[in-house]
Amino acid sequence: MRAFADLLERLVFTPARGAKLALLRDWIATQPDPDRGIGLAAITGELSFSAAKPGLIRALAAERTDPVLFAWSYDYVGDLAETVSLIWPARAGGKAAAPSLAEVAETLATASKADLPRIVAGWLDALDASSRLALLKLITGGLRVGVSARLAKVALADHFGRPVDAIEEAWPAVDPPYLPLFRWLEGAAPQPRAIDAPVFRPLMLATPLEEGELAALDPAAYRAEWKWDGIRVQLVATRLGRKIWSRGGEEISSAFPEITEAMAGLHAVLDGELLVVRDGAVAPFADLQQRLNRKAVGPKLLRDHPCAVRLYDLLFEGEEDLRGLPFDARRARLEAWYARHRPLRMDLSPLVPFASWEELARLREGARAAAIEGLMLKRADSPYVAGRPKGPWFKWKRDPLTIDAVLMYAQRGHGKRSSFYSDYTFGLWRADGELVPVGKAYFGFTDQELAWLDRWIRNNTVNRFGPVREVEKALVLEIAFDAAQLSSRHKSGVALRFPRISRIRTDKPAGEADRLETLLALAENRPREAPLTASGTRGAVPPPAEREV
Repeated sequence: MRAFADLLERLVFTPARGAKLALLRDWIATQPDPDRGIGLAAITGELSFSAAKPGLIRALAAERTDPVLFAWSYDYVGDLAETVSLIWPARAGGKAAAPSLAEVAETLATASKADLPRIVAGWLDALDASSRLALLKLITGGLRVGVSARLAKVALADHFGRPVDAIEEAWPAVDPPYLPLFRWLEGAAPQPRAIDAPVFRPLMLATPLEEGELAALDPAAYRAEWKWDGIRVQLVATRLGRKIWSRGGEEISSAFPEITEAMAGLHAVLDGELLVVRDGAVAPFADLQQRLNRKAVGPKLLRDHPCAVRLYDLLFEGEEDLRGLPFDARRARLEAWYARHRPLRMDLSPLVPFASWEELARLREGARAAAIEGLMLKRADSPYVAGRPKGPWFKWKRDPLTIDAVLMYAQRGHGKRSSFYSDYTFGLWRADGELVPVGKAYFGFTDQELAWLDRWIRNNTVNRFGPVREVEKALVLEIAFDAAQLSSRHKSGVALRFPRISRIRTDKPAGEADRLETLLALAENRPREAPLTASGTRGAVPPPAEREV
């Protein structure tokens, strides 16, 4: 357990990707099985323990500590696991042997809910503060060390000298602690394969188009598509089942049963965008949010928020792997496949014809009016490669909107930001002079700006609510965001998409910040226009087939 605690601590304070990879490679090389697989699963979010909850930790702390002291400590530290790990008082009478990582994982997975408080308390007594923190983070699932499953797979590929794509293909066929995977990587067993199972294949991602890059690209070499404002999904239909995967490899089939049903009879792997579509028109992203993060949906949600998938690519047709083909060839195969099957609740994302970058730029200018995120540029000869290779695909998003808002509240962050006030609530002025919160921002600032904001917040606090501080309404922040949506769930009546701090406006008095009506006027909750055509007119986009609706 001590080695795992050291790994977590070093990952938290190591922001560089290359340094994180070095730490992961060292873990893979030095730790025994099953600990190394359990550790990788834990830091990539692959482990969860249904019987162990944060409430259990709170209850144990309440038994061992003064409630007022704990409340003050939690308010100061801002993180439950860190607070308990620091304040936990050991009991007199000696310590039991510290548990191993494998022992902890097995016990959390198998112990009864009634036995867990006694077991966890015994572990906390046996561990030092750093190991207690690692244990509590493991229990609560709040590791937040900046390591994705993809990064762990890259570390495995680097250490064992195997292609990362081969590891990606084998990953769905194994479960933590990944012993068959390690045997294969060490040359002692064949590659694990989920034969004909509806497994996830890593998606190909685009890089943002930076200023000045467009001039160096040949427009004849690229194809353009609209960047739809939904969520990227992979549809996998095989003889052994049908599944919907998010871009990060999370299965979301149960939340979208109408799409799973529409995949019946198909045998393919498809890449597309999940959208709420009504009468052939794409609804705002806020409508899709009503369907996200649900284990099941009721009849009312299915009726009021009907979903469809706009198809981008065809990765497998039957058992034939098409990912090595050029984009143009895959597109032709997709169009032919769609013409044969005409699947319900699916349609093709149309290509956007253009002859020059200037012409395409004019079309992009109309993306916001049509409530579209922007454009995708894809090289005609590009194979489908997992990850985010530089050059084959670009995303050319519409320019963000900005408002000048007033900082109202601040809350402590998590992980390496737990000692800073880094979560900011900001607001705009109503006509009656009231300042109304309109959103929160967690990023968009440098480390130096974070330190400056933290000092300003501490020096200008006017009230405190647990881990939250209310501040003097005196600091203006320029907030960039992708879109605004009318929302009855918010006091302001509006919700922002991807808000982030663009800059700190120390030059602007709070009284001159923007008014709420300015933001409401930007909301996109109105009938959507069709995407722009190459000629500048608005052309129809064929609606997804919904014959069963």
